[in-house]
Amino acid sequence: MLPPIAQFIATFALCRASLISATTPPSQNGYTLTWSDPFTGDPNSLPSCSTWTLITGKLSYTSESETYTSSPSNVHLSSTQTLQIVPLRNSSVETGWTSARIEGKSTFTPKPGSKTRAEASIRFGDNAQSTKKGYWPAFWMLSNGTGTENGPSSPYCGEIDVLEVTNGEMTGYASVHCDVAEGGICNEPTGLSGSVDYPDLSWHTWGVEFDRRADDWKGEAMNFYIDDQNYFQVTGSQIGDETVWTCLAHSPLFFILNIALGGDAGKPDSSTQDGNGARMEVAYVAVYES
Repeated sequence: MLPPIAQFIATFALCRASLISATTPPSQNGYTLTWSDPFTGDPNSLPSCSTWTLITGKLSYTSESETYTSSPSNVHLSSTQTLQIVPLRNSSVETGWTSARIEGKSTFTPKPGSKTRAEASIRFGDNAQSTKKGYWPAFWMLSNGTGTENGPSSPYCGEIDVLEVTNGEMTGYASVHCDVAEGGICNEPTGLSGSVDYPDLSWHTWGVEFDRRADDWKGEAMNFYIDDQNYFQVTGSQIGDETVWTCLAHSPLFFILNIALGGDAGKPDSSTQDGNGARMEVAYVAVYES
């Protein structure tokens, strides 16, 4: 391990190399791109430090089996201009595993009277499903002020899980968490959730569309999709509480990308393989408005 000051200098240099983006996500019919990160930059550099916070350490409020690091071994830009998060066995840390979690520094707010799409293009490593026990990659969002590396506050103002995959299964889960930490409108800690099977480990677009075109909040909706196929919806009338819906669908949101191990996904064991075959790869994250 490098001394703290040397580690800081090395991390800063790697971040600085990835500050400039030169490409944009694909255009969407009827939408305007309002924010994106296409993860361009020098291969093996960290994602932009002006755009993302790299969370480090063992998060005390989880029962997971990873220590998050800012090492390029766990998180880096690729030679093909993507973000790669790579879980690794590591006997030098107490948890036995290292991984990465990045949190967006900017926020977006679903716009009233229109539709706002938040999405990412994601694929997974080609290790066999039988070797992915305990893996829990995710693309998700929190309402600004709900909590970051210090843990979510209770009651929840809002957590929107656009994509979670557990144990390498070919099923993507979307969830909405809200209201109180136990029970409540969103049936915590389970949340309100839907799922969809996906056919392969190649690129797929996972997103949520906030539809705020209705005359009142009860008619508004969050529609979750894979490759433009809507498979799960949560509406204002379903939530039934204007304050809770406002936290979920009217508040500033920031992005999170990570691979956790263990926790609700089950613990990794001797069959769990690490490395590139277990990675989550992200081509871009973007926000669009109609």
